[in-house]
Amino acid sequence: MARATPADKAGEPILSVQDLSKVFRQGVLGRGGFPALKGVDLSVGRGTVFGLLGPNGAGKTTLVKILLGLVRGYGGTARVFGRPPKQANVRRRIGYLPEAHRMPVYLTGRQVMLLFGMLSGTPRALVEKRIDPLLERMNILDAADRKVREYSKGMQQRLGLAQALIHQPDLLFLDEPTDGVDPVGRMVIRTVVQELRAAGTTIFINSHLLMEVEMICDSVVIMDKGRILREGTIAELTPRTGRVLFDLVGEQEELPTLLSGLGANLHVHTLSDSTALELSVEGAEQDLVIDRLRSAGIGIRAVTPRRTSLEEAFVDLVEGTQQ
Repeated sequence: MARATPADKAGEPILSVQDLSKVFRQGVLGRGGFPALKGVDLSVGRGTVFGLLGPNGAGKTTLVKILLGLVRGYGGTARVFGRPPKQANVRRRIGYLPEAHRMPVYLTGRQVMLLFGMLSGTPRALVEKRIDPLLERMNILDAADRKVREYSKGMQQRLGLAQALIHQPDLLFLDEPTDGVDPVGRMVIRTVVQELRAAGTTIFINSHLLMEVEMICDSVVIMDKGRILREGTIAELTPRTGRVLFDLVGEQEELPTLLSGLGANLHVHTLSDSTALELSVEGAEQDLVIDRLRSAGIGIRAVTPRRTSLEEAFVDLVEGTQQ
């Protein structure tokens, strides 16, 4: 359960960076260098699921490692819970699931949980009390006493998330959390993320699965070449396209004739038990389409304005900076 402290009281960001820059020096004398971050400004509030997106080499990993206190020697300021990330009392309040994490495969799932719980500084009795509820939450309690080497990739990923939660962190960093996880496992992880957000935990997600990010994140930052290109809520980054999707039921052979003159680039997709009709229409034209469909005896299950997907927005933005 997330705990508010004087350093992260209501209205104050859980983490923030200002004019953050980092150059990795190269060469024997360190005279050359690669700028991984260039003047990054960012603020994330309590109880937010925040997505960090960008192509390889964008600076995402460097930013996360600075916030975890793992990279030093940077310019600008970085604060977590109002304090420098390297402080021990800050790091104790953070949970981290790295990409391609490795756990001792000769231990059982239960032993892994106990090991990481003890490493977090949590009293042993409290760790032991939390293990079964967490494993059950991840739907792997029945494998608690099996060796990790017997776990599938998805089970290991859920075990990794469970160990990141054993000390009940206020801030959770997840790097590719659903990588290699089957659909059922992804749903389990999404549900856990939603429950944590409702409890006030701040969650920082780095993922290449943009559909997953779109489903679970409140806001997103898109980075490239060490800079932030765009920041906003999912709704702000995925505006309506001007196209509308009609889910139809009934005889639709005459749709092209019925809707002639309406909507450029009319698309009709036949599904198993219905037809998806997509076209560009203004508000008044949408009412006219509905009237024509109903007069022809065609049932309308739903009318949904189509939005730009996060993937489309991401590709357009990144490609625009590379031209």
